[in-house]
Amino acid sequence: MLLPQERLPWILRFPAFCRDVIFRLDDGKPSVYLTFDDGPIPESTPWLLNILEEYGAKATFFMVADNARRYPELLKAVVDAGHSVGNHTFHHKPPFRQTSEEMMADVALADEVLNSRLFRPPHGLIRKNQQRLLSKEGYRIVMFDLNTLDYRADRTPQQIIDSVSRYVRPGCIINFHDSLKSIDKLKTALPKILSLLRSRNYTLLPLPMQDIN
Repeated sequence: MLLPQERLPWILRFPAFCRDVIFRLDDGKPSVYLTFDDGPIPESTPWLLNILEEYGAKATFFMVADNARRYPELLKAVVDAGHSVGNHTFHHKPPFRQTSEEMMADVALADEVLNSRLFRPPHGLIRKNQQRLLSKEGYRIVMFDLNTLDYRADRTPQQIIDSVSRYVRPGCIINFHDSLKSIDKLKTALPKILSLLRSRNYTLLPLPMQDIN
């Protein structure tokens, strides 16, 4: 279970709790992986694509497939821009509130739209038996090394910037949101974050769609 805080306690990353779950991709290179959950939607996705292009950054969009079904042009725009796509379920129902059968059916329905083996559970919450089922079906569960909490009403753009500045490190997977709750704050924070990461010589990469470890 993941908690609503910027960095997770190390014990929650221990293999006994999170086998086959990816929090960070550290290969010794100065790479950072930006991820955006919950889109695509017309109110935020086009702006995100434009600012990422401006800074030469690539990212991964963990999409709610029902949104991608409604806005296929946005799904295409994300892929055409060289970003990767992940499965964030079809209906955005937290797996821990579903039976394993219900969750797997929702993930499979999303896969028909998104065609991705990358998976992130809504709210970052999933049971161990559900992890095992997803891994058995070839999904790679990707959580995050840093949660910006950009969706919270009490979170300011400066707090988002400060959390990235404080906690980013090589291989860091950073969690943002492609949503109405976060986009106004990201319009202030994200350009400054991208400039900050570039000044620290980080390369901003999409998560690989295959062979992720």
